[in-house]
Amino acid sequence: MQPATPSPSVETTSVPPVVTAGARADSPSFQSAIDETARQVYPLATLYVVATPIGNIGDITLRALHLLALADAVACEDTRNTGQLLARYGLRKELIAAHQHNEREAAQRLIERLRAGQRIALASDAGTPAVSDPGARIVDAVIAAGLRVMPLPGPSAAVAALSVGGLVNDGFRFIGFLPARAQQRSEALRGLQGAAETLVFYEAPHRIAETVGALQAAFGGERRIVFARELSKLFEEIHRCTLADAPAWLAADANRHRGEFVLLLEGAPPAAADMAEAGRVLAILLEECPVRQAATLAARITGQKKNALYDLALRMKDAAQ
Repeated sequence: MQPATPSPSVETTSVPPVVTAGARADSPSFQSAIDETARQVYPLATLYVVATPIGNIGDITLRALHLLALADAVACEDTRNTGQLLARYGLRKELIAAHQHNEREAAQRLIERLRAGQRIALASDAGTPAVSDPGARIVDAVIAAGLRVMPLPGPSAAVAALSVGGLVNDGFRFIGFLPARAQQRSEALRGLQGAAETLVFYEAPHRIAETVGALQAAFGGERRIVFARELSKLFEEIHRCTLADAPAWLAADANRHRGEFVLLLEGAPPAAADMAEAGRVLAILLEECPVRQAATLAARITGQKKNALYDLALRMKDAAQ
């Protein structure tokens, strides 16, 4: 995959007018930015992965608008949603359904059109395609076919939430949606208990209370959680509290059970992360060794205290039985 290279191009396409506070769309400086965008190269026979607004119509980029105006067709998650979005920018395009149930078939149709020299835009209902949304299989197939894929970056709910969450951490781990079934969800969360990074989850309104309860059961009440609800929309709400206080905050207002959520969970403190890793090693050793031997070996491997690991091994054995 090769990045776009700004350079002169003989092909230009008008971008729908945009007006911003303090800057008119017809001002020389603003028009200069539009002209520069139009002069960049938009190669033929290329799939463009286009990020679209997650709620606020003004969050589209100039380059995304220009490419959408230029594209021969737009492959999208829901043709009705994307059609309405394009109409708000004054655009009409051929729309190709490309959702989670037909990605493989859609990919082959798109590859044929790309081989014919077309520009195809790939969009999801909101945000960046292929990030907890359809699109990854299409991108994979296009790359495997030896064709070009170019990203047009823009809105992302996960990154937007991280930017305002205030959880100071050099790393984050994107999880997306947890399994819907309680047992599978609990197993997935157990595997994340030692993660030192900020954990990023997506959740739907009808499961938010259940998911918060599962997080508290898995991680205890001390870690901080950030609720980022309806990001960039009229009723946007961002709230940070401990997991212990999270159920009461949700229950205090029925409106807090509405809209799409990004949840940020504070990472494990270093000691807890180290102990979680020791527990993982211990669980593997217990499959083959007696308790005392497993504790001794785990202590040598991880540097944790043998007595603490022996007690943990006994609890793990009891739980298994």
